[in-house]
Amino acid sequence: MCGIVGAVAHRVVTPVLIEGLRRLEYRGYDSAGLAVLDDSAQLQRLRRKGKIRELESALQTSLVEGKVGIAHTRWATHGVPSERNAHPHICRESVAVVHNGIIENHEDLRDRLRQKGYDFDSETDTEVIVHQIHEFLDEGLSLFEAVKETCKVLEGAYAVGVVSIAEPKRLIAARHGSPLVVGLGESENFIASDVFALVGETQRFIFLEDGDIADLSTEAVCIYDRNGNAVQRPVHETKLAADAVERGEYRHYMQKEIHEQPVAIEKTLDGRIRAGKVLDAAFGPYAEKAFDHIKSVQIVACGTSYHAGMVARYWIESIAGFPCHVEVASEFRYRKNVVPPGTLFVTISQSGETADTLAALKEAKKLGYAHTLAICNVPESSIVRESESTLMTRAGPEVGVASTKAFTTQLTALLLLVVALGKRNGLAPEQEARIVKELENLPEQIERVLLLEDEIEQWAERFGEKRHALYLGRGAHYPVAMEGALKLKEISYIHAEAYPSGELKHGPLALIDAEMPVVAVAPNNELLEKLKSNLQEVQARGGELYVFADVRVPMESAPGVNLLRVAETEEIVAPIVYTVPLQMLAYHVALIKGTDVDQPRNLAKSVTVE
Repeated sequence: MCGIVGAVAHRVVTPVLIEGLRRLEYRGYDSAGLAVLDDSAQLQRLRRKGKIRELESALQTSLVEGKVGIAHTRWATHGVPSERNAHPHICRESVAVVHNGIIENHEDLRDRLRQKGYDFDSETDTEVIVHQIHEFLDEGLSLFEAVKETCKVLEGAYAVGVVSIAEPKRLIAARHGSPLVVGLGESENFIASDVFALVGETQRFIFLEDGDIADLSTEAVCIYDRNGNAVQRPVHETKLAADAVERGEYRHYMQKEIHEQPVAIEKTLDGRIRAGKVLDAAFGPYAEKAFDHIKSVQIVACGTSYHAGMVARYWIESIAGFPCHVEVASEFRYRKNVVPPGTLFVTISQSGETADTLAALKEAKKLGYAHTLAICNVPESSIVRESESTLMTRAGPEVGVASTKAFTTQLTALLLLVVALGKRNGLAPEQEARIVKELENLPEQIERVLLLEDEIEQWAERFGEKRHALYLGRGAHYPVAMEGALKLKEISYIHAEAYPSGELKHGPLALIDAEMPVVAVAPNNELLEKLKSNLQEVQARGGELYVFADVRVPMESAPGVNLLRVAETEEIVAPIVYTVPLQMLAYHVALIKGTDVDQPRNLAKSVTVE
């Protein structure tokens, strides 16, 4: 969600803070701000509602320069998007704070601090943090001790960056439940919500753990755990290049990431298959033995990752022969769970920081699942560190809020898992070899689908004035339809719903008219005839059909039936292939609607709060 950047250096850090915020735009935000300690050790602050460019424009006429500073992009939780609710928050011109997360006991803290004489200028939960730190400073504590004592009274999730005129050459950071990294430079050090913000400044990072507090100066970084003990956290060298999150020749990040999918899938498969077999070593050193004892699978995820899990359920039960349950993470953690013996607990997350999924994983570890496996795109993320085994999707940075290559690489990784489990439960070697061959051919198949973009763009022109859309699929393609509908509503703001096509008679047919486009995926599988019957029901009621169909499917274009042929695709990998044209359709509809494709309103890339 929100983005944090901070720096302590011997140079002016304002450009570093702004560039860091720009690199964090993908997370989603509605306002931005920064605060620095100037050469007179006084706090200078600037905040603006809206995009970072508004903040940059204001900087042209406001001298906000200093060698120690913090910056923030805010995604509103408590309080409307506004300049006064934007971070950083300041107390009595002496302490400034940026914060990501939610302070659950903010009302009680606010009441107590008001009684102590503190005035509140915003509606945010964050403002209690800065006033509480000031109170401890007023009692004579050092900045570090004031932050440490404040953290003891906070309930909820937080990542914070703090600077103060009391100690103008220090930057204090703390995390609990929300991600925060420390970047190590030469005689300068940094903090940020993730490494993307800082890859232009350093390649060396420390990932703070829950309860850690970091004390940064130009000379050193000192880290203390939740018990106040000095600790050494490992230093990681990122391989992410500074230009890895640039758009290049593409109009939007989303378009770039759609076209990166063939290469991303190749990277997901690289070194994990050989001679017609899936290598168990791909899942880490502990997975091979654990998989031998698995009897069922529980998948937990959110959003697009949840849709990937729903596709995987069909594969796990039909190919691997194990029972599989899939649940939204935010629901899983708030109900009483019965854990069948020998159950593998699988979390799926692009960022590895999704708050609900991470909380579900921690709960699963208490409940006694047989083994935990993370399928994730960020190697150093919290979910990866908390899991016993991992399978990295290797999709590379995904900046567009609407997930594309992360989804198809998740599906690819899940199919590897299906084979690894299946060969322990009767999957024959020749079946494994056939699936591996289909995976190896997958990048080329997606390349062929990408060639349909011009025709899909023509379809998109017919959606410009529509307000609703219906997506249909059967079997494993029902969650593909759900993902297609999600993409359309995320970036074009057209209301879209997905249904198993067999459910049309149970309500959705009442919605069908000439103004309701119906999008369907029609692979050549055993459910094809059932699907065709369902589509005829739509056609008979005057609905306008848009069908992505396998070249072998006996269907023809007709009035009310728009048909786009997808290259011959094998059934197992078809859910991955048919996802791509739905992504392109959503993208081109959004262009016609004139929406902010990469940063759709009200949404964030990394959902790090409940």
